[in-house]
Amino acid sequence: MSIGDKIKNKAEELSGKAKQGVGEATDNPRLYAEGEAQEAAAHAKQAGEHVKDAGRDVRDALS
Repeated sequence: MSIGDKIKNKAEELSGKAKQGVGEATDNPRLYAEGEAQEAAAHAKQAGEHVKDAGRDVRDALS
């Protein structure tokens, strides 16, 4: 995973957490749910990047 991807995914995760906080503070369930979804999407992207990295590591080890 490139450092740029890590930064983008972390920024998306933090943005989702912020939306959750604002949604909770303003009693806005739609905004809270939007934040949860954004955070979950960032986690899924991070997991996908980890799988890619593991695949590259295996390929490199077998070369």
